[in-house]
Amino acid sequence: MNHNIIDIGVNLMHRSFQADREQVVEHAIANHVTPLIITGTSLRNSLEASRFAGRYPGKLYATAGVHPHDAKSCSEETMAKLKELAALPQVVAIGECGLDYNRDFSPRDIQRKWFAEQIRLALELNMPLFLHEREAFSDFMAILKEHSVQKAVVHCFTGTQSELKAYIEMGLYIGITGWICDERRGKHLRELVRMIPLNRLMIETDAPFLTPRDLKEKPKDGRNEPAFLPHILQSIARCTGRTAEEVAKATTETAAEFFGI
Repeated sequence: MNHNIIDIGVNLMHRSFQADREQVVEHAIANHVTPLIITGTSLRNSLEASRFAGRYPGKLYATAGVHPHDAKSCSEETMAKLKELAALPQVVAIGECGLDYNRDFSPRDIQRKWFAEQIRLALELNMPLFLHEREAFSDFMAILKEHSVQKAVVHCFTGTQSELKAYIEMGLYIGITGWICDERRGKHLRELVRMIPLNRLMIETDAPFLTPRDLKEKPKDGRNEPAFLPHILQSIARCTGRTAEEVAKATTETAAEFFGI
């Protein structure tokens, strides 16, 4: 496959990439995975992501936001600094933000408060949202509806059919990761991915996490990386009964338009 594809979610500032971050980018490009969008998960991480992305104009972009795990560290000053970051040309979305009731690393009321604040920031700046939801669907949807959110992607979707239907009906976009390559946990996703309209589907690795379980040659350190995105693309194509080229073209066009890149 010669069509370039966009990885909309890679945690490139993660410590596992510390020694070879530049090589990881080059390896991705060599495998036609370009550009990459680096996920910002805290103020510090978003700052690092935007700085690194700025070194690769047109090849790397970043999001700026605070993950629900870190919501407890948020303040009005945090929001002001995220707004400053969002003005940079390489920053293309607000997030990763949302709710996570699976681990509850931040109190739920605090998660809800700062999720809503980041939504308000995105709406104020007319920027898309990069969203996270785990075991918090009801509250998550209530907050999105309260703010009439439309331009948002639900990153790393692994939910139920009814949840997927609700997201699609609301006009949201869906990000699919290597979870679909897991014959144990991702079996239901192989059926559900058929429900996602091609113009609402985006693909991502969420590297260094969620390494596809069915890779023929697995990395010795178990680390996922953007270069494996074509493998995920092939899995999605098989599940949807489409060619890899068709899915590559559609998801790339959708991501490029969504993020304005």
